[in-house]
Amino acid sequence: MDPIIVPRPKSVRDPDRPASGLLLAQVKHLREAEKSLPLRYHSEIFSHAIQTEGEAARYVRAVTEAIHAAHDDAAAERVRRRTKKRKGVIEIAAVADEAAERKAKTGSRAKKKSTRARKK
Repeated sequence: MDPIIVPRPKSVRDPDRPASGLLLAQVKHLREAEKSLPLRYHSEIFSHAIQTEGEAARYVRAVTEAIHAAHDDAAAERVRRRTKKRKGVIEIAAVADEAAERKAKTGSRAKKKSTRARKK
């Protein structure tokens, strides 16, 4: 049997085509995700006014980039907080070690003096 040749479409993307129900559902989900972001990450695109595939693509891109930016900023803030806490702990531990060394030195001198007095 001979193979059937099916021509490929020149382009599937059409930014002026009306958005499908599936694409509008994705925009609706992204609108809900955008609401949970801090205000500085909100896009200036009104999601309820999206009608074409091109508008939907711009909105999806804007919200996705905002989510990534918010995540990166939060991760950087967590690292900053973690390093601040570690410095405080190290400084406290260093002070405690110095005090322990001083006590050990004075304690050993007292023991040496008492053993010398007993020998005489």
